[in-house]
Amino acid sequence: MSDGILVINAGSSSIKFSLYVGKKDGSLQLSSKGLVEGIGVAPSFQAKGPDGSPLAEKQWGKEVDRTALLGHLLEWIEVHLGDVELKAAGHRVVHGGRLYSAPMRVDDAVFKELQKLIPLAPLHQPHNLAAIEAITKLHPKLPQVACFDTAFHRSHDKLASGFALPRFLLDEGVQRYGFHGLSYEYIAKRLRQLAPEVARGRVVVCHLGSGASMCAIANGVSVASSMGFTALDGLPMGTRPGQLDPGVVLYLLQEKNMTAKEIETLLYQKSGLLGISGISNDMRVLMESQDPHAREAVDYFVYRIGRELGSLAAALGGLDAVVFTAGIGERSAEIRAAVIRQAAWLGLALDEAANHTGEGRISSAEASCSAWVIPTDEELMIATHSLEVLGKV
Repeated sequence: MSDGILVINAGSSSIKFSLYVGKKDGSLQLSSKGLVEGIGVAPSFQAKGPDGSPLAEKQWGKEVDRTALLGHLLEWIEVHLGDVELKAAGHRVVHGGRLYSAPMRVDDAVFKELQKLIPLAPLHQPHNLAAIEAITKLHPKLPQVACFDTAFHRSHDKLASGFALPRFLLDEGVQRYGFHGLSYEYIAKRLRQLAPEVARGRVVVCHLGSGASMCAIANGVSVASSMGFTALDGLPMGTRPGQLDPGVVLYLLQEKNMTAKEIETLLYQKSGLLGISGISNDMRVLMESQDPHAREAVDYFVYRIGRELGSLAAALGGLDAVVFTAGIGERSAEIRAAVIRQAAWLGLALDEAANHTGEGRISSAEASCSAWVIPTDEELMIATHSLEVLGKV
């Protein structure tokens, strides 16, 4: 009997899942994937095969709570698995804080520690934990593994993770954590397979999607990240502003009389590409629009990537390669080309044909700094970690 690993990525209105089956050689094969969306309204469930072919779907005409929806998912999985035994559920958990630098099997003590980190990731952490709690009720004997987006960055030294704040705040854990670590960890691993000599060098990975960040990696180890204490810092994102003078927050409090909750909504849901354009948080919509504010949002996104690239290259003491990944990074040849053009001073030069194809090396042969497109796979990383954790138990 083969082992099955369920991977859960739970958000506020959706639950994405992937199901992996262990092969005889120890590798994992994607069996199915899908999502439950419309949570809180009229949710729907759909499952697809690895090739995208439909396997199942269901629609509810009214609000259904998260536990019941996960119950339906688990019931479907048990039927779908056949002679495969579900061994664990691996969860993407955005914040692991100072305490967790590696994936952990979740027990009551771990769960309570993760609840303390909700204020640091209010948009993600509560929903990550709600899924763990629901599966505990539905399937109490099923091992669950938390895989953290912050863990890959725990290798940062004190200078890279610190703030110039009073010592008591630093001692309480107010520091830079960095996020998207599961994606960066996968890219570092994949780059070692594709180009070992590049992977041993100084690499900046650009995880460009609705959530966007960049990471400086030296010989496979994270040394600096564009994101900081929360997932608000660094690059502009779909609805988040990225780098922001903290004085702006004081201005909103003191001069605009906004409450903390109103500012939280502004920063997490109304800023970024949506805020600048006034049109959409979707890069595809903005690039097709003739509205000058849409163009401004796109240009600002590229500009900030260039600024951050220079900063991370400085942290590395030089630059040997740039990798693009995630939704925008993998699919937008125009954004990649714009970033590479403005970073010509770092030795980057584009191979137009390769960039149009959009995978593998996309820099020209004469470029001293190479550029790559590597699709990320956070779900496979979570499944792999879950198996590893189970092996230690």
